[in-house]
Amino acid sequence: MSQPIDMTRCLTPFDQQTTLLAVIELSLSSWLIAGMVPGLQRRPLKKMEPDHSGLLRLLHRWRDEAVRAGSTITRIAVAFEAGRDGFWLARWLRCQGIEVHVIHSSSVAVSREHRRAKTDRLDTNLLMRVFAGWLRGERGHCSMVYIPTIEEEDAKRPSRERESLVGERTRIINRMKGALIRLGIRGFKPELRKAPQRLDTLKTPEGTPIPSNSLDEIRRDMVRLDLVRQQIDKIERTRLEHLEKAPEAGSHPMVRFLASIVGVGIETADML
Repeated sequence: MSQPIDMTRCLTPFDQQTTLLAVIELSLSSWLIAGMVPGLQRRPLKKMEPDHSGLLRLLHRWRDEAVRAGSTITRIAVAFEAGRDGFWLARWLRCQGIEVHVIHSSSVAVSREHRRAKTDRLDTNLLMRVFAGWLRGERGHCSMVYIPTIEEEDAKRPSRERESLVGERTRIINRMKGALIRLGIRGFKPELRKAPQRLDTLKTPEGTPIPSNSLDEIRRDMVRLDLVRQQIDKIERTRLEHLEKAPEAGSHPMVRFLASIVGVGIETADML
């Protein structure tokens, strides 16, 4: 039986004299790259526009500087926190022969004793400390996350989209109920299929129909609700079609096995 991968520490021997370390603080407008280069007294720090090719050139330049300083570089290890950018950068760097790790953001210990200043420069210093400790095989510094392939990442999208749509469906229903309660109308269920036909029959406690602006708002919300329902149904039908057409492909066997458990549906099985 295969053993689970321990992502809390690195099992590869770490030689700091032959390993170039780099951590990246990613943001929408810029990347801040901090390095620990053998043979150099200074800690290089470079801020640049988001550019994966420029990042690779920078790593190679630091490697060349270390070689000129008399060091032998046998390993380049890069790390950054998991975030909005996902894993595309890690996959691309791995294709270029760079060792890449993605740090689980919540696993980085932060002092709570005093109010902590927060800048990108301080964040890179913290990341470098925890990354170096993780490479040394010490527990408690941080934990890494699994870097999925683009196919594995894409396979999650239907489940994530459905989750978002279900939340949107709930928000629309609650918004319509709130609009009706403001008028004193209770007990009406706007999520029912025949709710649009019953809307004109509703009366306020004063015996008047729903005001025109409020009525138009609720009708627009019902149109949105119907569209969201159609999209949810399409995602669920497509998932079932894929399971039927390729029952042994990818994670489909595990999904079908989990779905066979009483009380576990296709959606839960696919998420697991």
